[in-house]
Amino acid sequence: MCQVEEDYHEPLQRADPLSVSKKCVKCKEGTAAVVIRAGDAFCGVCFKEYFIHKFRAMLGKNRVIFPGEKVLLAVSGGASSCSMLRQVQEGLSQNAHKKLRFSPGIVFIDEGGAVGQAVEDRRRAAAELQAVFTATGLPFVTVPLEEVLDLPSSVLAAASPVASGTGAYKAAVGDFVRSGAAGCRTSLDPERRAPADVQESRTRSLQQLIGSAKTLTAREDLLSTLRQHLLVHTARSEGYSKVMLGDNCTRLAIKLLTSISLGRGAQVAQDTGFSDSRYGDILLVRPMRDYSAKEIAYYNRLFGVPSVFIPGLETKATDKSSIQRLTESFVTKLQADFPSTVSTIYRTSEKLQTACRSSSTADLCDRCLLCMCALDTAAENASAFKATLISEQLSQAQAAGDTSVVTPAPKEHESAAAIGKRCTSGAEDCGNAASGEGCCSSAKGAESSDLRSLLCYSCQLTIRDMSSVERLPHYILSEAQRRQRRSQMREEIGEFLLDAAD
Repeated sequence: MCQVEEDYHEPLQRADPLSVSKKCVKCKEGTAAVVIRAGDAFCGVCFKEYFIHKFRAMLGKNRVIFPGEKVLLAVSGGASSCSMLRQVQEGLSQNAHKKLRFSPGIVFIDEGGAVGQAVEDRRRAAAELQAVFTATGLPFVTVPLEEVLDLPSSVLAAASPVASGTGAYKAAVGDFVRSGAAGCRTSLDPERRAPADVQESRTRSLQQLIGSAKTLTAREDLLSTLRQHLLVHTARSEGYSKVMLGDNCTRLAIKLLTSISLGRGAQVAQDTGFSDSRYGDILLVRPMRDYSAKEIAYYNRLFGVPSVFIPGLETKATDKSSIQRLTESFVTKLQADFPSTVSTIYRTSEKLQTACRSSSTADLCDRCLLCMCALDTAAENASAFKATLISEQLSQAQAAGDTSVVTPAPKEHESAAAIGKRCTSGAEDCGNAASGEGCCSSAKGAESSDLRSLLCYSCQLTIRDMSSVERLPHYILSEAQRRQRRSQMREEIGEFLLDAAD
């Protein structure tokens, strides 16, 4: 208890701050330059060795990239992807301890048109990245996102999976040794392609496509899907069989919680795993998934790894503007107070496996039209998914057919013919009611429903947030029509087909 006559004029004692070891925990001699975690202080030399070893160990442990294979590095200009590019560049040097034996190339997807970036800013950012790519001596290509509007339907077609396993890796090593490593030429005569001048009409179409999504959550999800389609198409057209992504541990932890929030629980193992084989002949790998954002920032700062900031859809957005931003804010703030948050979420993602059929072995009709993962909508009639679907169908039927609820009362001077022409969506005349073709709102609802039957649950939510599915690229709509015709034909001849058990 405080006393009235107590003297409080004594000098306050300052608590000694927690001291960190001034010596490197590895070599015990050098002065610590980086503290990754409490008690893990490294000098500059040991931290570089630690960083490089983690990258080589990740590739060596999984053994999915064969010697002499062509690998495409997806570099966005951010810290993580640029750090990945530096690791590959150092692994290809002559004095590397364990030299990388694959043939890399670089691709940069210019997304400035989707976010409304000015043409001058897009050219300046592309020029800065091209200077970085040219210094590496590797072949590179710059692809504007507008090219996704002209992709062929083969992007969403089934392809035979690539060979994998220990036996295939040993055979590839033997072939590489016998060939004398002649196929791994990366620093000689790099092929350079200048960014093409994009037509303003194509940029406007892309902006209308992204803008058709009503929420920022749907826009970010749609942009991610289109970016992945363009990456896969570029890899196939340029002759690459692997694509390296720069997703780090922090980003994957955020992506794990985001995917679960968006209803992608069945696909989260492929979205966050080291390798993703959903496209069959093109394998997506994430060699930076063991690095935290803090480690990458320290490495880039200490060793001068250049990066280029390019604004995206989520730039300057508030924390509650989208599910992605809210999850990112939640994880990063929790990580600041509890440093094991990201690692705990990340280790949990390593144990996840999909319960349904793998996307690489599933039939094309059993895959999602957008994300190419196995469909997760084959639920029981008593499931929550079926209940939600029935409720939505009843709501759409009521809105399209029950005029007593939706259609306003007719005016006194309005004729019966004018009443029949009125659109149930609220417009005066949609042009279809008088011709007997049905209301435009019901036609849009039926078209959207047919398309959503080909999508997984998460992609259905994205399409539901779009004002019109007609904004989707032609290759998606044409593939949807092809699958619907194939499914209809299968139903017509189903009684003449033999079951798989027979």
